[in-house]
Amino acid sequence: MTTTAPAPGRLRPADLARTASVGLRTRRMRAALSALGIAIGVAAMVAVMGLSASSQAGLLAEIDKLGTNLLTVTPGRVLGGGEAKLPLDAPAMIARVGPVESVQSTGKTKANAFRNPYIPSINTNSITVNAASLELPAALRTTVAKGKYLNAATEKQPVAVLGAAAASRLGIAEVHTGMRIWVGGQWFYVAGILNQATLTPEIDSSVLVGYPAAQKYLDFDGHPSTVYVRSETDQVTNVQKVLAATANPENADEVSVSQPSAALEARAATQSALNGLFLGLGAVALLVGGIGVANTMVISVLERRSEIGLRRALGATKGNIRLQFLAEAILLAALGGVVGVALGVIATTVYAQVKDWATVVPPLAWGGGLLAAIAIGAVAGLLPALRAARMQPTEALRTT
Repeated sequence: MTTTAPAPGRLRPADLARTASVGLRTRRMRAALSALGIAIGVAAMVAVMGLSASSQAGLLAEIDKLGTNLLTVTPGRVLGGGEAKLPLDAPAMIARVGPVESVQSTGKTKANAFRNPYIPSINTNSITVNAASLELPAALRTTVAKGKYLNAATEKQPVAVLGAAAASRLGIAEVHTGMRIWVGGQWFYVAGILNQATLTPEIDSSVLVGYPAAQKYLDFDGHPSTVYVRSETDQVTNVQKVLAATANPENADEVSVSQPSAALEARAATQSALNGLFLGLGAVALLVGGIGVANTMVISVLERRSEIGLRRALGATKGNIRLQFLAEAILLAALGGVVGVALGVIATTVYAQVKDWATVVPPLAWGGGLLAAIAIGAVAGLLPALRAARMQPTEALRTT
């Protein structure tokens, strides 16, 4: 069996790789520091894109778990500019729509809630007091964290359930027998605390009481301020179109209908300015790393003039010398790129696990980072490679 020899003046890929690695192995510290600059830039880019994709995947998974079939009906504005009111029987009328599975509501009162009556009335902590229907947590896909929710008996009494944020602002972490808060100028007993309601953050900052209790103790007029509607998933669009006219047949233009999950999906698809900032910093680090590679290769050419002269004297062409130094620069940048990709993936994985997200590293992140590193290495090594190739054997062998 015969082996085909390479054409005169040409190097086999294996020989080229071995020759290119010699310069890096003999100057390990300098090569490592130059590769580190590339690695930092690539790691920053991969981590930013990976964390953004993982965050988006986590948010979309949360939306899928909570469901995209929740719609909210709220009063709009009247012609004079004031706030409209939903009819008292709006929830009941909406419940008659065929594809609607569940209808629950809240009604905003004018009362404020405090930990005790000695807190200044101006310190409301942005807590609202709302009347609430009995199956509200199930409709919002949230649960009771502590204690119990309202029932047919407690909805008529001065009893309240706290949203997650409201409980935190009131300094309440546990529910004890006899625990009370000051609501609308009188004591209300605390029955429970809700878990966070992701799709409806307004519930988190609310103190919820029963409709009968709100009317009896808080001068509530009984009009719902928000109606939460769960429909069949494949009928959400059709239900959304008829909700305004169903809730207020006489003044459908005074009704607003929205889909909370749509806002979250839009947020998941939006790149933040902070991500752009970090990508910019990663690009700057990558550029600095490229300058480090260029500096290493320039110094390498100066230090290895005798090697260049010897290789030229032994028959190496200008193309061989040029290719050798260009390959060294690309190899140095590629090593930095591989390390950077690994660091970026590790950072993304660790942070995603802490946040309980799915780990997602887009191919554009690691592939683009690695290709960018190689491209920068090629550009950074081009000028030193051309300079080395232009050296005449006698000039390169001359002792200085």
